[in-house]
Amino acid sequence: MTAELATIIDFIRYGASRFSAAGLTFGHSHDNPIDEATHLVLASLHLPPDIPPAYGAGKLTEEERVRVLQLIERRINERLPVAYLVGETWFAGIKFKSDRRALVPRSPIAELIESGFTPWLDGRHVERALDLCTGSGCIGIAMAAYNPHWQVDVVDISDDALSLARENVALLHVGERVDVVRSDLFAGVQGRKYDLIVSNPPYVTEDEYAVLPGEYSHEPKLGLTSGEDGLDACLRILDEAADHLTEEGLLIVEVGESEQALTALLPDVPFVWIEFKVGQMGVFALERRDLVEHADAIRVAALERSRS
Repeated sequence: MTAELATIIDFIRYGASRFSAAGLTFGHSHDNPIDEATHLVLASLHLPPDIPPAYGAGKLTEEERVRVLQLIERRINERLPVAYLVGETWFAGIKFKSDRRALVPRSPIAELIESGFTPWLDGRHVERALDLCTGSGCIGIAMAAYNPHWQVDVVDISDDALSLARENVALLHVGERVDVVRSDLFAGVQGRKYDLIVSNPPYVTEDEYAVLPGEYSHEPKLGLTSGEDGLDACLRILDEAADHLTEEGLLIVEVGESEQALTALLPDVPFVWIEFKVGQMGVFALERRDLVEHADAIRVAALERSRS
């Protein structure tokens, strides 16, 4: 049956049909089988995602046919994310290397980066920014790529993730402005101050992790889970961030589905939940002055967490 497949469009259609029939989960950069198949086919052919539609009629060589069909079968049988199968993915319009050393880039923060963080940074002067829990380095590197005058530190505790981040720094030629630092949150950047801190920390609860689809089992658990309610890392960030922000500094953190647990735990903290094109996605913005004003409540919550 696959002998009838000839063109790029044929293989995208075939892959999408197979993915739908197999009941795959789509949560790593794509939310549907057509985009998933498009990523797999184009990346395996070393083509960008924005090729003109006319290229869809291009025919594959026999070697290319075999490679694409093998990847489609692996996506189905092994439940591997496409980004890991082809070794690359796109974030904020930039191609990044992606493999099992770090989570597949997929944060809604990409939309903020592409929009210049408007209105959050409108009228603010930014010289230094921090990407905390950087993983593959995608957020911090993208911030540097979009803002050539920024100096950006990208921080993670995982040596594997940092090795991938360094490769992406080199790939995108931002080494002069991006410093890759091994650190347990802020421990390795003591004394440094930032105008902007952005973080996509682990925030999956243990119960949620236990029932995640097979695709997520290929990602490092360290980058996903953060305690019973998913807030262990976030509370530490809230407790320590003020010491690393400039006077008018801004903190932006993604907590996903743990948004409700966070607002219930700290009801008086004025989290501003950011609206994206598809609505709220569990990302908040918080001024340094608000962190200082509510430092006692945050500290109590963080200390109770560390003792449990």
